[in-house]
Amino acid sequence: MSTSPRGFVAGVCATVRAAADLVTGVERALHPDGRIVTARGNAWDAVQANRARARARDDMDQFVRALLVSGPGHARGGDGQVSVGSSPRSSASQAALVSTGPADGRDTRAPAA
Repeated sequence: MSTSPRGFVAGVCATVRAAADLVTGVERALHPDGRIVTARGNAWDAVQANRARARARDDMDQFVRALLVSGPGHARGGDGQVSVGSSPRSSASQAALVSTGPADGRDTRAPAA
């Protein structure tokens, strides 16, 4: 049995066409609203998602700038940097560095022999 190359190619094309029709039919059955997934649709969805992320990032940047400009409790030095050490915990740690003895002022060191 001799098969010509044209017959073989035609058979492959028919098989691919049948498979594509099957996939399209399954997709239409899964998406009855007519929204068929395509490369163009996927690309447009990605563009929309990127735009939404960029808007969210811009909103967050604007929010942070507003906090830095007018946020309560942020003292600024001459260079525009936010000063550190304004919390009660940092004040307590500064006091601990100054006074390392007992709270009542007693001398707890062992007497010199």
